[in-house]
Amino acid sequence: MTTSSAVSAPSTPVIHRPNTVAVGTIVWLGSEVMFFAGLFAVYFSLRAVSPELWADQTAKLNIPFSLVNTIILVASSFTAQFGVFAAERMQPKRTGGILALTKWGMVEWFFLSYALGAVFVTGQIFEYGMLVSEHVGLASDSYGSVFYFATGFHGLHVTGGLIAFLLVIGRTYAVKRFTHKEATSAIVVSYYWHFVDVVWIGLFLVIYVLR
Repeated sequence: MTTSSAVSAPSTPVIHRPNTVAVGTIVWLGSEVMFFAGLFAVYFSLRAVSPELWADQTAKLNIPFSLVNTIILVASSFTAQFGVFAAERMQPKRTGGILALTKWGMVEWFFLSYALGAVFVTGQIFEYGMLVSEHVGLASDSYGSVFYFATGFHGLHVTGGLIAFLLVIGRTYAVKRFTHKEATSAIVVSYYWHFVDVVWIGLFLVIYVLR
């Protein structure tokens, strides 16, 4: 009596390489961290040299208005993450009514994130107008220069994120089938947006809270 045994071929190990786009984005954001760290260093250095000027000019800041604007931007980070969750389950668009938030897809959550970010930028521009009326300008003194330089560069980064949201949304409508490639683009944009939000929290604490 003979017995036969099935000989299975040795399994080939699967190598899971990290996505190059995601890794590249993280490395680039690391360089952005150093850039904003330099802005924080400049701010603290100038404040140490001119404490009286800082006391006079920071008294003109509208803290409640800026706090509301900050809450709006932080909320957009949560909505962006909900969009990422939808992208990860390969749901580009909503599967129910517009008010059924649990059935929203990536597009709807990213549209809401875009709207919140746009409100933040509009609020920042309005705040600039109020400060200019209080004689706090870019060239008025060292406080004005570092305030507009720091918040202005952050505002440009937020604007870049808004453009990225529109590109991801437009790409989703342009492709015939939503794939992991589109999902990765959404995830990468969320990395950038979360970074922008965290930086603003730091700026808000330093400029508006610590003063």
